[in-house]
Amino acid sequence: MKLSDLTKNGIEIKRQVPLSKYTFTKTGGPAEFLAFPRNESELKNLVIAAHDNNIPLTIIGNASNLIIRDGGISGIVLILTKMNQIKVDKNKVIAQAGATIVETAFTAAHHSLSGLEFAAGIPGSVGGAVFMNAGAYGGETCSVIESVRVMTPSGKFKSYSQSEMKFSYRHSLVQENGDIVLEAVFALKRSAKNRILADMNYLNALRQYKQPLEYPSCGSVFKRPTGHYVGPMIIQAGLQGKQIGGAQDSTKHAGFIVNKGNATATDYLDLIHLIQEKIKIKFGLDLHTEVRIIGKPND
Repeated sequence: MKLSDLTKNGIEIKRQVPLSKYTFTKTGGPAEFLAFPRNESELKNLVIAAHDNNIPLTIIGNASNLIIRDGGISGIVLILTKMNQIKVDKNKVIAQAGATIVETAFTAAHHSLSGLEFAAGIPGSVGGAVFMNAGAYGGETCSVIESVRVMTPSGKFKSYSQSEMKFSYRHSLVQENGDIVLEAVFALKRSAKNRILADMNYLNALRQYKQPLEYPSCGSVFKRPTGHYVGPMIIQAGLQGKQIGGAQDSTKHAGFIVNKGNATATDYLDLIHLIQEKIKIKFGLDLHTEVRIIGKPND
């Protein structure tokens, strides 16, 4: 199956689309091909076409915890935000990969289901949360996952239990094998709706107070080294507020890099590398990025 066949079947595939329109940093080069599959059938056809024609395939989720280099991405880029159904079955919430984790958390809350409060302000998709084992304020995605349904790179369907997903800090099995998250089942506990919503509102207020939500950013940039906190180390290294091009280490939260205007992905990456170098010199620690960095450098 060729891409031209897919368009004849009603799947819209755009060419050379700037991905800065979709990333939370407002940076990133173009996608060679970009599609928004509306259902699993369309997704499967796109995956098989890519597989059969040796075309690279990239899933970018909600593009929140992501930096796409300025050269863009070759092959097909898929954004699954149209596959966003959320269902509730007793104490379980079943959410498609393109649903936001925030909407999933609030759906759970309105059904008096507790466990996803930590995700109330995480801007990513369910697929991205599973892929990254996203977490905040002491909670992690893996703690409430019962199972994950995926599509393999050859277009086959599989399911994994929580233990099979090999979750660890900001890591999951699908980072290793290239499977595409289709759906996650969250096993939650009954609680009072008012209490759940109060906890979520508190965490969102805390996030608003601490994080630079007024600027485009990719969220927390670095993984936390064991026994250390990234923000205070950046401050001690004299790098809070440091700016390269339009990218600035946030003056509100040093663990964030914000787009102060017209930043490029290269600005972001240059600032990340500078911070890593200075932290290595001052503390002898290697800072690893939590944000996912993909795509080609600018020509």
